[in-house]
Amino acid sequence: MSSHSESIIREPLITGKAISYSQITEDICAPVERMPSKAWWIGFSIAVAGLLLWLVAVSYTLWNGIGAWGLNKTVGWAWDITNFVWWVGIGHAGTLISAILLLFRQNWRNSINRSAEAMTIFAVICAASFIIAHMGRAWLFHWALPLPNQYGSLWVNFNSPLVWDVFAISTYFSVSLIFWYTGLLPDIATIRDRAQGLRRRIYSILSFGWNGSAKTWQRFETVSLILAGVSTPLVLSVHTIVSFDFATSVIPGWHTTIFPPYFVAGAIFSGFAMVLTLLLIARKVLGFESYITMAHIESMNKIIILTGSIVGVAYGTEFFIAWYSGVEYEQYAFINRATGPYWWAYWSMITCNVISPQLFWFKKIRTSVAATWILSIFVNIGMWFERFVIIVTSLHRDYLPSSWAMFYPTWVDVSIFIGSLGLFFTLFLLFLRVLPAIAMAEVKLLLKGSSEQSKLKLIEHGHAALPEGYDGSIEVENAKN
Repeated sequence: MSSHSESIIREPLITGKAISYSQITEDICAPVERMPSKAWWIGFSIAVAGLLLWLVAVSYTLWNGIGAWGLNKTVGWAWDITNFVWWVGIGHAGTLISAILLLFRQNWRNSINRSAEAMTIFAVICAASFIIAHMGRAWLFHWALPLPNQYGSLWVNFNSPLVWDVFAISTYFSVSLIFWYTGLLPDIATIRDRAQGLRRRIYSILSFGWNGSAKTWQRFETVSLILAGVSTPLVLSVHTIVSFDFATSVIPGWHTTIFPPYFVAGAIFSGFAMVLTLLLIARKVLGFESYITMAHIESMNKIIILTGSIVGVAYGTEFFIAWYSGVEYEQYAFINRATGPYWWAYWSMITCNVISPQLFWFKKIRTSVAATWILSIFVNIGMWFERFVIIVTSLHRDYLPSSWAMFYPTWVDVSIFIGSLGLFFTLFLLFLRVLPAIAMAEVKLLLKGSSEQSKLKLIEHGHAALPEGYDGSIEVENAKN
């Protein structure tokens, strides 16, 4: 077999036409190596404007205290915790795509996992910003860490779910960051080999001396599987622990055992919706139609149908258990959600989270880029309303009618939320500019018809973008020996 024919994908899974290894590298490296487009500059300018608004609103909060928000004695948690839970949920899809689908050998993840992992990192940063701002005295955030008292902090109360949040989210962020960066190493090495001057020196440092040898790939595969195994329990544990913030209380509407699985399903639901919202735009602007195909979009839509249906069943279960319990306070909490002053938020949640995803049962809608993007935004909106309904409607009318109150957001509440979107999109757009948005090495794993001989030749030449995790690594190692 000639070297040319060996490097051609005969019937690739990622596209319907023949494409070479070098073409994959050129396509995916192009957004990093070329000057940013006009569309990127427009998006980045809007995102930076949002980031500046976030800085102003957060600074105002830290200077004046959280009395600048619309909180009151009855509703002590509102937009801040709503946004915190929403952002943590958005970060779930990255770990699910990266870890669980890797362990189950779902190859359709390979074109979307890199961007989803980056989305996880940036979403957790946004979530943490709300918790730190809610502390009021942000400079004392280390008090939430289990540090010895001589460091000027108090020993934390390990019985508090709020402390469990600190442990869970910090662990989730750390493992996700390591997993994401480890997967980047072979692609950073590819960019390093193509770069010159200062850029080459920077990417050389970032690549940690990656040389593309068979031994390096073998260790890379091992580390990836270990990190995937460590990350998999985090998908279930992180949002489960976040749900304990509510489920361990005695507030009607919160005190329920359904919250852990309900929150996890909702997090995956919102996370996949945000992945679609981001990648459908990036797919068009960056020219990745051959790599993020309709098969990827349809697979993600199927997961949205599944998780959206689980969330819908959870909504019905909550009402049934409230009725079946015979507890009048619990029953009123749910009746108040549907018919009380915040009825508009509840029915917005039902429309966006239960009704709109069912449209994906129709293949024509499930395979339409425009319809998918619009429905993904509906899901993002609906999941925000879900967190708002759970938090605010459960608090604003509790056991004592004399303490009932309404929550109205201030300009600071709204500005911090809009600003957090600016922070998120600023980080994501910078990521698209400096690092490959698609895992070159993993996409090349999907080459169908490439022989082990061609893989051996690539190893002998130290090709930095050899497919990650391909099943023939051991055989190739033995062949060399």
